[in-house]
Amino acid sequence: MPVLAKRIIPCLDVHAGRVTRGEQFGRAEDGGLRDVGDPVGLAARYDEEGADELVFYDITASVEGRKTLLDVLRAVSDRCFLPLTAGGGVRTAEDIRGMLLAGADKVSVNTAALADPDLIRAGAERFGSQCIVLSIDVRQTGPESWRVFSHGGRRPTEWEVLDWARKGVELGAGEVVCNSIDCDGMKGGYDGSLIRLLADALPVPVVASGGAGKIQDFGEVFLSGHADAALAAGILHSGEVVIPEIKAYLRTQGIPVRL
Repeated sequence: MPVLAKRIIPCLDVHAGRVTRGEQFGRAEDGGLRDVGDPVGLAARYDEEGADELVFYDITASVEGRKTLLDVLRAVSDRCFLPLTAGGGVRTAEDIRGMLLAGADKVSVNTAALADPDLIRAGAERFGSQCIVLSIDVRQTGPESWRVFSHGGRRPTEWEVLDWARKGVELGAGEVVCNSIDCDGMKGGYDGSLIRLLADALPVPVVASGGAGKIQDFGEVFLSGHADAALAAGILHSGEVVIPEIKAYLRTQGIPVRL
């Protein structure tokens, strides 16, 4: 059986038409975000560097924010040929359709799916499971225990991460992105135990998110965390490392990547 290449995916959090960055899900209203650039320019840079995909999140998730994100998606899809995933404020199948028409290849659902899990089923039945990504925000609450949060990491739910991930996949999600709120922006490495828990239990790809601080973190989450892909933001936006360096290192570790 052929071995699938591991994916490196830059994540662009879009607020008011600009890419921003924070720590542990810092909020714009609290002054916890910093501007890091133009989304179209960053997307073009990552395309040239050899990113495997791009993820865009509308972190304001308002009507105006979603319109801004749709404009960003159209501009990026006109300029780049990378697969695009978009999310933020997706509440209905029509919202999913709008993002797909704007240029997204996959659409990420999160808070609205927690409120109405049927959104996952509706999206998968209408557009295919390959288009539906379940994004899960979690905090660790004990040894091998992670609680799912909604509303951008603000509100705890009753779901444990593995239970919710399994439910989402049963309803039709074709991929799971797990965002560690504890690790987000801290550059201490991904939560390998969390990712391994999901990757070993789910029949769909699992994407690690939150914590990349050095090249070795990618190797660890692929080898010991069993991730299928790794999302990164600050370490890439700042230019501390570039994607060709990450992929060259991964190859030295015997990890398959797309050249």
